[in-house]
Amino acid sequence: MENEFHRIQRLPPYVFESVNKLKAEARAKGKDIIDFGMGNPDLPTPTHIVEKLVETVRNPRTHRYSASKGIPGLRKAQANYYERRFGVKLNPDTEVIATLGSKEGFANMAQAITDPGDVILVPNPTYPIHAFGFIISGATIRHLPNETDTDFFEVLDQAVVHSHPKPKALVLNYPGNPTAQVVDLDFYKEVVAYAKKHDIILLSDLAYAEIYFDDDNPPPSILQIEGAKDVAVEFTSLSKTFSMPGWRMGFAVGNERLIGALTRIKSYLDYGAFTPIQVAAAAALDSPEEVIHDIRQVYKERRDVLVDVFHRSGWDVPAPQATMFAWAKIPEPFTHMKSLEFSTLLLQEADIAVSPGIGFGEYGDDYVRIALVENEQRIRQAGRNLKRFMDTHKAAAKK
Repeated sequence: MENEFHRIQRLPPYVFESVNKLKAEARAKGKDIIDFGMGNPDLPTPTHIVEKLVETVRNPRTHRYSASKGIPGLRKAQANYYERRFGVKLNPDTEVIATLGSKEGFANMAQAITDPGDVILVPNPTYPIHAFGFIISGATIRHLPNETDTDFFEVLDQAVVHSHPKPKALVLNYPGNPTAQVVDLDFYKEVVAYAKKHDIILLSDLAYAEIYFDDDNPPPSILQIEGAKDVAVEFTSLSKTFSMPGWRMGFAVGNERLIGALTRIKSYLDYGAFTPIQVAAAAALDSPEEVIHDIRQVYKERRDVLVDVFHRSGWDVPAPQATMFAWAKIPEPFTHMKSLEFSTLLLQEADIAVSPGIGFGEYGDDYVRIALVENEQRIRQAGRNLKRFMDTHKAAAKK
């Protein structure tokens, strides 16, 4: 069995695995690594959600196979959340499906809609599944350089004009991972009009809808735009909103035909999340607003501390408006390095782990992503480590 598997050949080595290996080696040597790498929330899941899980799991009837598309109560809870938060009405039977996290939802949507050779427009840098879900499904990816100084619609228009066949779908991700970019409803209005004109499916990743730091400007949903459901599906997750990453609970909502396609694919692949998890997820969606606010506030305080102490240590990190990430350019005197080299050096000499930007696409290679998953004390310790690291290398550069 020496033949290479075609789909595996299309997948490069996972960049983050090399960083994870270095972290493991350092910890095995007794080093205290301050880990801003993986976006893995460290906050506990709110107590009332855990208690609902425990209560439900004690009923042996809930131990049987569940519903692949999500139990009715959970889909109704998600529809109610969209109406409260965005003013968007959804039919829980035809326009909502529960997924095993937004990542699984994205990957299975790719399986559902992709024909071999289809062209998919994907921002770069972006969360890896946005591209690789479609690559695994046999699509051709056309990258849209996703930089703050570029005109999105100019880049999009160039991509559409030069794509043969014409693109089938466009991936959107706001607030963005890793870039933390945000957009407003005017942006979505223009995107929806463009998609309708060119017959393009819109796939919106809204996983960070509730992790934002400007109370006057909460991130909008693309489905707030009139007619968006004609062309768009949106993916959300409870992982960050309620600090439930290991529970693997997310949703896809929107266009009935696309949700139907995803429902059919999933019916062949899984029986849905464990029923007690779904019941607890419904309880999460019905939570008082202060539950989400308290989690959001922790990330805001961490963001402010990190930006402050890193600045005082010699690295100006832009303050993100949303998400649990800062997206920072490689600082002087390391700008000659690429992101994996710099991340490795930072880990080895400062005991600080970050995610190299190259892991999110080649246009991210001058950046690193810093996740707000350490408490304020640890962030301040990272600042002290960073200052020693920066001072040492700046002194060396002057010699």
